[in-house]
Amino acid sequence: MAFELDKEQFGVFLSTRRREKGYTQKDLANRLFVSDKAVSKWERGQSLPDISLLVPLAECLDVTVTELLEGQRLGEASLPAGQVEELLKKTLALSDDRPEREQAGRGKRFFVLLAAAMTLLLESVAYFGRGDLLDVLTGGALFFSLMALGFGVYFWLIAPARIPGYYDENRINAYSDGPFRMNLPGVAINNSNWPHILRAMRIWSVAATVGTPLTDLVMGWTWPSMWNAAGRWVLLALFLGGLFLPMYAAAKRYE
Repeated sequence: MAFELDKEQFGVFLSTRRREKGYTQKDLANRLFVSDKAVSKWERGQSLPDISLLVPLAECLDVTVTELLEGQRLGEASLPAGQVEELLKKTLALSDDRPEREQAGRGKRFFVLLAAAMTLLLESVAYFGRGDLLDVLTGGALFFSLMALGFGVYFWLIAPARIPGYYDENRINAYSDGPFRMNLPGVAINNSNWPHILRAMRIWSVAATVGTPLTDLVMGWTWPSMWNAAGRWVLLALFLGGLFLPMYAAAKRYE
């Protein structure tokens, strides 16, 4: 059974209490360190605040968190135990952490990434037979392939399923997580497009890990003179284009 907050009721209650307190949307936004557009979306029932904002939002409106979740003033009467339980479940649903589901998905993704790595290992045998393994490891096909595999480790196994709620409340085009950095000028990164960014990057990382050496081997056998002259530049263009274009397209489409 799904436990979801009534976004419209929440928004009406929020708007009513804000006006009663004499705040503009910008006033309330400044108190919560979010944008006034975020407050506007809450009041129109288009989105909900991050769970970390529930307590400060309730304090700004001079209501309890329970009243905020219910979307109405409750007075002095205590809630029945069943209603308290339902509110708790709604709050947990709002947090949307889903650790068990994410853990199970990570196990499946590990095997996909392992299959890509094993395929790369088999492709490396072909380079070893040609005697140019060192060459392609120092700036050629295997170099790009190993880089793609490194990105794959992050996107398949480490990247979070959801990003912090402030990405939804503000227009932010950069994302960082430890040593990983990503910047998409002109596009807002949020929890609407983040799953699609992850999906695009996971597909690209496997395709680049497996496909880069395969492309190099096939082209090297078919047109050796031409490929020896321009192959690395072609692989670089394919690598960078494959890295940024799908990511940008997914982010822009689902923004």
